[in-house]
Amino acid sequence: MNRTARAFWLNSPGLGEIREVDLPECGADEVLVRTLFSGVSRGTETLVFRGGVPESQYAAMRAPFQEGEFPGPVKYGYLNVGVVEEGPTALVGRTVFCLYPHQTRYVVPAAAVTVVPESLPASRAVLAGTVETAVNALWDAAPLVGDRIAVVGGGMVGCSVAALLARFPGVRVQLVDADPARAKVAEALGVGFAVPADALGDCDLVVHASATEQGLTRSLELLTDEGTVLELSWYGDRQVSLPLGEAFHSRRLVIRSSQVGTVSPARRSSRTYADRLALALDLLADPALDALVTGESAFEELPDVLPRLASGEIPALCHRVRYGDPT
Repeated sequence: MNRTARAFWLNSPGLGEIREVDLPECGADEVLVRTLFSGVSRGTETLVFRGGVPESQYAAMRAPFQEGEFPGPVKYGYLNVGVVEEGPTALVGRTVFCLYPHQTRYVVPAAAVTVVPESLPASRAVLAGTVETAVNALWDAAPLVGDRIAVVGGGMVGCSVAALLARFPGVRVQLVDADPARAKVAEALGVGFAVPADALGDCDLVVHASATEQGLTRSLELLTDEGTVLELSWYGDRQVSLPLGEAFHSRRLVIRSSQVGTVSPARRSSRTYADRLALALDLLADPALDALVTGESAFEELPDVLPRLASGEIPALCHRVRYGDPT
């Protein structure tokens, strides 16, 4: 077998290329995976692409199989679905999900891959990492039956959270986004939709995922007394101002952060990342989640596509990358 592969690298902010890379031999506890699809998480990956990761967060923002350093050259990404070609007998031929960058083939420890259920299309499984983030967020938020909930920010993470909340009994869920086109996504996910000015108030919980100052301010406005905003946005190197001198204290409002990588011990101390990812893959059995994939291109097109995603020329939630040539 050819022991080379092709990988997408960010050479410097705004400029990427596809490089040929050498593959190591597959060890006893390792697997060789041929990529079928990868996904571009538009929020985080375009932040990396434009060089917006603050130096103080270089370590926190590292992807599990990242090579290079911010701001570049760096190989970055974490939504990858492929087929195991070499490795333990129980895994060979199985479709797996891995937190690996955009690359045609790669070798990783067998423990780093999660088997995709046979009933789940590989093309949808690229969403597993984002749905896992939504699972983590809802474990942090702990919504109750009958809660009035808004999800502010109809990006990939916000829509994933809304999709899971739609399954809670008796809740009122509304997706709030400045782009009216997100109404179609909300409809596909089975939740209500509103632009910010028309959003329903008196919310017990608002999940904020717009990564904008205006969105976070509006989230506070939508709360009922003693309500909570769960903050999922990551602002990179931007500063955020909030109106905390108005009714914030008298109404006893709460802003709580949710960490993507870990769960608070007080919430789910015994649940591992593997547990969350396996649950995410089970939840992806719902074909409604296909609405989160809003575009697709070939791997070879990534150097041209990523600048257009970063600029907003290509509007996207998850942009799927397909891999045709197995070499």
